Amino acid sequence: MAASSEKISSGFDARQHLAGLLRTALASVAPGQGLAEILLERPKQASHGDFASNIAMQLARELKTNPRQIAERLVRELPASPAVAKVEIAGAGFINFTLTAAARCAVVGAVLGAGHDFGRSPVRNGRAARRLQVEFVSANPTGPLHVGHGRGAAFGASLASLLAFAGYEVTREYYVNDAGRQMDILAVSAWLRYLELFDEPVPFPPNAYQGGYVREMAEQIRQAHGDRYVHPAEAVLACVPETEDIEARLDGLILAGKDLLGEDWAYVHSHVLSEQLADCRADLEEFGVHFDVWFSERSLYDTGMVARAVAALEKSGHIYVQDGAKWFSSTAFGDEKDRVVQRENGIYTYFASDIAYHLNKFERGFDKVIDVWGADHHGYIPRVRGALSAAGADASRLEVTLVQFVSLFRDGQKVSMSTRSGEYVTLRQLRAEVGNDACRFFYMLRKCDQALDFDLDLAKSQSNDNPVYYVQYAHARICSVLAQWDGDAAELAGADLSPLQNEREFALCARLAEFPDLIQQAARDHAPHALAFYLKDLAGDFHSWYNAERVLVDDPAVRRARLALALATRQVLQNGLSLLGVSQPVSM
Repeated sequence: MAASSEKISSGFDARQHLAGLLRTALASVAPGQGLAEILLERPKQASHGDFASNIAMQLARELKTNPRQIAERLVRELPASPAVAKVEIAGAGFINFTLTAAARCAVVGAVLGAGHDFGRSPVRNGRAARRLQVEFVSANPTGPLHVGHGRGAAFGASLASLLAFAGYEVTREYYVNDAGRQMDILAVSAWLRYLELFDEPVPFPPNAYQGGYVREMAEQIRQAHGDRYVHPAEAVLACVPETEDIEARLDGLILAGKDLLGEDWAYVHSHVLSEQLADCRADLEEFGVHFDVWFSERSLYDTGMVARAVAALEKSGHIYVQDGAKWFSSTAFGDEKDRVVQRENGIYTYFASDIAYHLNKFERGFDKVIDVWGADHHGYIPRVRGALSAAGADASRLEVTLVQFVSLFRDGQKVSMSTRSGEYVTLRQLRAEVGNDACRFFYMLRKCDQALDFDLDLAKSQSNDNPVYYVQYAHARICSVLAQWDGDAAELAGADLSPLQNEREFALCARLAEFPDLIQQAARDHAPHALAFYLKDLAGDFHSWYNAERVLVDDPAVRRARLALALATRQVLQNGLSLLGVSQPVSM
């Protein structure tokens, strides 16, 4: 294969270019295999070149020929290329490509030319999973968000940003559970604490909401409306059945509140909902997590969607009546037991509203809906998918990602996550201790399906052992170099990169070139943690180069080339950190 004198363009894509060369050779060697998939991977050992293809081994059975012989024929037919310095055949028939220095460094120009859009894909055309909805967090608005919710928030936000960057139209949604028993429990909890303020104490149920925020809401009601909602404790207790069943007693207290307060119950219910939902919104906004839609569960009842969903299941023959209740035959779809969708008193279950909600998602035209749930919801997946299938929907359009639990560690010891008083470590407390950036990055340091040990001491440390500090320090270092240079960064876009000649520079360029493919792969796998790992590797390559080579050397050509490489590295760090919701400090 003879070298070509053509110039390497700034938008050069090595993997695409090499695939084109192999495709041309394939047309001569095996014309009938023109549609064969051509894979090019980076070898683990640098001595094996920049890219390797196993196409010869893929075709060996079809062509009934030894793969090394196929590889030799392909290499002979490869067109000349200015990007390829050497082609070798290794092992059983791998074709290894070594790029020229110009081809290796061309990514610098590509990064500087694209800027914040480097790695971004254009909006996808067609209907193949183009419009996506990511629903995440969706915690009941019955108390502050805790550190477990924080991991779901960080994961969901990063996944949505990653998918949007990869070319999908993404809607970020929070499902507000503003109907049902849990909100009633919160309302009666606040009301009972309110009665205590007027010396009308009712024994507080152990299964009601215990946190101090409940007392705060009771005080808010007192300040706003005085004693308007006071009823004697005796009158409240008269409505509660004498039973050892704590759930039955709690339900009795809820009924007492509704009966005694009448229309005023709606105010108490509305107040606690609005207070907790506002707190949740503020917490998430401060965490850098934003939603396009806050979808009300109550709206499903108000618009008749829940009734229509159950009717659709009845029509399909998957509902039966037992003891006056309507049951969905979820065992027919892999669930461990059938589920009630409407109780004998006519009240729909939470499961019924969940079915209606997911059917509504599909009605809104999303090609795929992605739910981010806590790991304890694993058993819920088959029954929801089963209900969708039973209602005539394509359940394959629902993807569920489970987020495992978080454990906090301080001084090597596990931190207690809750107390008997109902208080627990909130997301806001965690953010106050370690900062938003550490929270967002540390939450991404494990795959979401793996339990996460969150080291508080490490997250606060200013050392290279702290991964977020390590990555941000690379960005700050580059900013410092550019400030010392005090030149026009725009001029570096067209810099001559030929002075970049050492292996550390080539390694850094290779890492930059991986970014677009990394984005696509992480989006396909729903794996934003892969981006966090990549940024750690990129920072490592930069620090290694920076510690070995001076950037601001006397030679103007070398200085400009190295400044361009540093600037390109900063740009990719910015692009990646932005997707993870982590800031990019200019000094540290």
